[in-house]
Amino acid sequence: MLPAAHRVGVADILRRHGPAYLATHDLSSAKAKVWRAILSCRTSALGGHVETCDRCGATRHIYHSCRNRHCPQCQTRAKEAWLVQRRRELLPAPYFHLVFTLPHELNGLIGIAPRAIYETLFAAVAATLTEFAANPRWLGGTAAFSLVLHTWKQDLGRHVHVHALVVGGALTATGQWTAAKRGFLFPVKALSRVFRGKFVAALKAGREQGKLAGATTLDACAWRALLDRLHEHEWVVYAKQPLGGPAQVLAYLGRYTHRVAISNERIVGVDEREVRFRVRASAQGHAKRTLALSAQTFIDRFLLHVLPKGFKRIRHYGLLGPAGKAVKLAQARAALLALLAPTPDPVVVESVAAFMHRIDRAEWARCPHCGQGAFVPTAAIAPTPVYIPFSRGPP
Repeated sequence: MLPAAHRVGVADILRRHGPAYLATHDLSSAKAKVWRAILSCRTSALGGHVETCDRCGATRHIYHSCRNRHCPQCQTRAKEAWLVQRRRELLPAPYFHLVFTLPHELNGLIGIAPRAIYETLFAAVAATLTEFAANPRWLGGTAAFSLVLHTWKQDLGRHVHVHALVVGGALTATGQWTAAKRGFLFPVKALSRVFRGKFVAALKAGREQGKLAGATTLDACAWRALLDRLHEHEWVVYAKQPLGGPAQVLAYLGRYTHRVAISNERIVGVDEREVRFRVRASAQGHAKRTLALSAQTFIDRFLLHVLPKGFKRIRHYGLLGPAGKAVKLAQARAALLALLAPTPDPVVVESVAAFMHRIDRAEWARCPHCGQGAFVPTAAIAPTPVYIPFSRGPP
């Protein structure tokens, strides 16, 4: 495998084709910030430090990461740190994975008012799952679930959906645990219709209250036509097979929480006109094919997935909600223990050495020249910011 520095990545594409793109496009402040962060990541622009081998004296320059959530180079450590925080919140029960997808008829409105649509999506999904969990026909209690927003598909086109990781049970008002008994959590067709109803109702309310910037520009006829299209077909709610124990849940969480629109590993190459990257050959299976897009189209599509400033794309609800979470989880564990539920896997707090080894940083610290020494920081490198001539875009 080539060192990361030799792989073609998003930053290389922006450096090579960015000037031509910026000459004809205005960027919002949020997109400009992401652009600047990706170009600066692990370069002298952010500064860094000099490391020296404690055996042979060889040196190397290490530059700081931008830590921007849209940067393909900065997600591994962020994901690992996030998962460490989640370990103590896992319950000894099966977990289910559901996916709620917005129809593509809403893509134009999403482009105009992304924050409002994303907030409406989170609220509709959370209300739907909370309602089904509270229904005695299904669980009759308070659920525990996390939602993660994704906005892309394999070719970087807009495909807005929420991944829901839901514990297969609920805590009743009397402090008892009730588990899913039908081999599935909730019926997806019923979920789909309730989800659509809640989303469309919130969409209408937002327009009437003037909170949905962009929707107010549609005349009454165009608005009615949009609402009609939203009811022409069932909305997609997908339910995957139930997950296993805590170890499997953690591995599964990591696959969805800190993804960006495209990883550098998927990018095959870039030339004067095109960017080539790997996509799935079909919706099923793991076969890959190479897709070529013009560089301008690639950048356009990548920027579609820059989130509004300060927007939280990972949220927790029910027993995992921030209000009284520790108390609620303790009650749920006590209720599960009373049912003689299997003991959860012990929480293992890794040593720094074990963590570094698992994410391949132990090998990175070893000196390649003498093979025995380890690199240690010996000097700081001051940042040298690079000016990027952004056009003045909307905020």
